[in-house]
Amino acid sequence: MLSHSQHTNLTDEELLREYRAGGNNHWLGYVLQRYTALLLGVALKYLKDRDKAEDAVQQIFLKVLTSLPKEEILNFKGWLYILMRNFCLQQLRDKMHTTDESAFTNLPAAETDNEERLWQENTMQQMNDALALLNEEQRKTIVLFYLKKYSYEQIIAETSYTFMQVKSYIQNGKRNLKTILLKMQGSNQK
Repeated sequence: MLSHSQHTNLTDEELLREYRAGGNNHWLGYVLQRYTALLLGVALKYLKDRDKAEDAVQQIFLKVLTSLPKEEILNFKGWLYILMRNFCLQQLRDKMHTTDESAFTNLPAAETDNEERLWQENTMQQMNDALALLNEEQRKTIVLFYLKKYSYEQIIAETSYTFMQVKSYIQNGKRNLKTILLKMQGSNQK
């Protein structure tokens, strides 16, 4: 067993090995401390706000302390960077959805005439029909991501797809959905 005073001479992998061997959070704390400045820099780059960036670093520390993967991480610095980047992107996406929704709450109430209601129903029906034409993986990830506002991590947990599969299904599904909707609109105008 190593003494805590030796931590500065150890590699990330050795510190993580010590943490896994004894479960002592100090070892994990030492390795996280090395990358505080890196994580703060990444968060500042994306969030453009020091307070939010510092909060993000704390959230990542908490996430690592509570749910570090059991398997060995070969490049801890790179893994932390990706974790922080994804966290920041999720924060920005959540903020964007909140902003988009709040814009609708400030609009004056308009009387919905019958024609507009029919148009909305038709649009929703076309969307449902188009979604039904996607393959199961694309349909499931599109619904979870855009309609239920799940994060990539939540989709991975729900579906057991890998990160790259989720990303691919969403990108391809979105592109295919657009193509299907454009074809539907073209056939309705004839």
